Amino acid sequence: MLYGSPIPITAFRDFDAVRDYILTLEDAGFDFTSTSGHVLGQPSGTNPQRPDRQYVGPFYDPIVTFSYLAGLTRRIRFITGILILPAWPTALAAKQSAELAILSGGRFELGVGISWNAAEYRALGQKIQGRGARIEEQVAVLRLLWSEPYVTFEGRYHNLDKVGLNRTNIPPIPIWMGTESGEVALRRVARIADGWMSLGDPLTDLPRLQQYMREAGRDPSQLKVRGPLVAGDDTKAAVERARTLAAAGVTHINVVAPPDRGPQVALRGIVATRKALAEALG
Repeated sequence: MLYGSPIPITAFRDFDAVRDYILTLEDAGFDFTSTSGHVLGQPSGTNPQRPDRQYVGPFYDPIVTFSYLAGLTRRIRFITGILILPAWPTALAAKQSAELAILSGGRFELGVGISWNAAEYRALGQKIQGRGARIEEQVAVLRLLWSEPYVTFEGRYHNLDKVGLNRTNIPPIPIWMGTESGEVALRRVARIADGWMSLGDPLTDLPRLQQYMREAGRDPSQLKVRGPLVAGDDTKAAVERARTLAAAGVTHINVVAPPDRGPQVALRGIVATRKALAEALG
């Protein structure tokens, strides 16, 4: 079992605080961290699709932020959680991911998703329609660009004619997918993803996802699965939750703080929870 904790989106307003947070996580024995890949924020009530949603945090750019943090750390891994891949040029995502993987000594993993925010897609010059099919083709192109010196590929969304990243030392970059519980999304994970970030409770959907993987001819035990665990005052409950997640097939536990905790109080609780998990489960 691996343990991680995300960079709080709204708690920190400068990189010094982010730096200190990540260094504390690494010192406490955490294995990975993550941060959101949204480019633009939006106030509540402006998006008719999700009028209750708002994005008002600073949204640290994950590639830039992780590049900075990789130079300050030695062990902790970095996972985008998530990059809205269909809104990105695929070749640019391939290039930046490869550079970060090299810079970090192989400590980068790419988490991607399709999002729901049409306004963000429009602002980035992309269409939200067809994003599911586009991300599947993007994953194929990413893997080709990371593994082949020159790529020729013609698809619905990409036309590559003998182009390459001109890198021969790219470490493996696992591709995670963050999804809700819809069948189409879960079957996409089952077919092409290396890891799954559930946007809900993974215990609800994991049996179905594992069955979809078997139907796709893949071994469910080879899939990385991230599940959330809230760090509270009751460490015994946290240990039992971790045991339940592990028994279901979760491989990465993402320790998060209750929303009403300030950053320093939250960090102390997260570190205490990690210590309790290490003592009980290793």
